[in-house]
Amino acid sequence: MDKVALTAGALYAIVLLRAGGTFAVGWLAGAGARRSRFAGRISSAKFRRAEEAIQRWGAPVVAVSFLTVGFQTAANFLAGSMRMPLPRYLPALFVGGAAWALVYATAGLGALEVLGGLFAERTALGVSVTAVLLLAVCGVVWCRRRRAGSSTDDTVADEP
Repeated sequence: MDKVALTAGALYAIVLLRAGGTFAVGWLAGAGARRSRFAGRISSAKFRRAEEAIQRWGAPVVAVSFLTVGFQTAANFLAGSMRMPLPRYLPALFVGGAAWALVYATAGLGALEVLGGLFAERTALGVSVTAVLLLAVCGVVWCRRRRAGSSTDDTVADEP
């Protein structure tokens, strides 16, 4: 069997279990979620945006959320907590999960093969590329946290 097909199949099983589990947790939490220990997370800006999108667009948002980073879990949880009917949710899960698995199986394996080739043939270049990627990720995380902190400070300063 082809390596990409095997990887895509394994990733598909993983995403179905993970996203379906997230939906189930949201379903069980339901209306009580806002009064539970998850209240802080559910009231975050990311969850509010996901909730608004799900209320407006429903199942297509769930399917497209699989092609995003950070929005997928919120969309699946909120679809469950908002009691999206299974006949609407399951097709979105299957289509979105398949897209996610194919993207990660092809692009993910390709990136790993390129890095593996760099490390095997030009170790110094492989280490340099990895270091630059890690620094870029750290820089993005740092900038986002700094912006989030400054917007929180502005909100606090605006209150009487």
